[in-house]
Amino acid sequence: MLAIIGGSGLTQLSCLEISHRQVMRTPYGEPSGPLTFGKINNHEIVFLARHGHGHTIPPHVVNYRANLWALHSLNPTQVVAVASVGGIRANLTPGKMVIPNQIIDYTHGRKFTFFEDTDQPVTHIDFTEPYCQKSREYLLEAANRAKVNVIDHGVYAATQGPRLETAAEINRLERDGADMVGMTGMPEAALARELGLHYATIAVVANYAAGRGTNIHGIPLKEIYAILDKAMVGVRNILESLVKCNGD
Repeated sequence: MLAIIGGSGLTQLSCLEISHRQVMRTPYGEPSGPLTFGKINNHEIVFLARHGHGHTIPPHVVNYRANLWALHSLNPTQVVAVASVGGIRANLTPGKMVIPNQIIDYTHGRKFTFFEDTDQPVTHIDFTEPYCQKSREYLLEAANRAKVNVIDHGVYAATQGPRLETAAEINRLERDGADMVGMTGMPEAALARELGLHYATIAVVANYAAGRGTNIHGIPLKEIYAILDKAMVGVRNILESLVKCNGD
């Protein structure tokens, strides 16, 4: 079974033949909403809207632990997270899609690990490559078959939110080596690694980051969702191609 986490712009999957929804409870509280079960191209899928069905949960309040734990309990073959980002690198223009391979964490105060019980031995995970390479390859192959242009490799900067960044902060992120900026990449990726999930991300560029491109003096927020709506057609095509070729 493929698990899909939808972010801004993907609160539901129009290509999903829904069979049922299920409220899940975990040792870490409730996920962002009921899990939606169904089929794409006759293959089993489970879908979770990261920000809730009505997009009401801001990035710093998302219960990432409950979300990942609930999906892990279903033993998915792969977890694909869809996230909107701001483009820092010059070629990451609005509407482009990236399969990132690295991440830098600038978040704070979030519940970021399952290993915090003092009765447990100290546990470390290898996070050298934060995304599952095999899952990244599957996404790249699926995009190629669906004839959707995606960019291979990119460094995702995860910031706290919910506000967008200042131009000076974006300059700093660029100096640090970041290519794009978003608010949900962490601790989601690290928690997925702690659970041994095969996790990868499709990052959709919703806008130029602050001080970049046409957003030198400000980001026109009203335009973001129009860009995301158009880009999500490509995301859905990738997901349909992914399940068609890799099965459930």
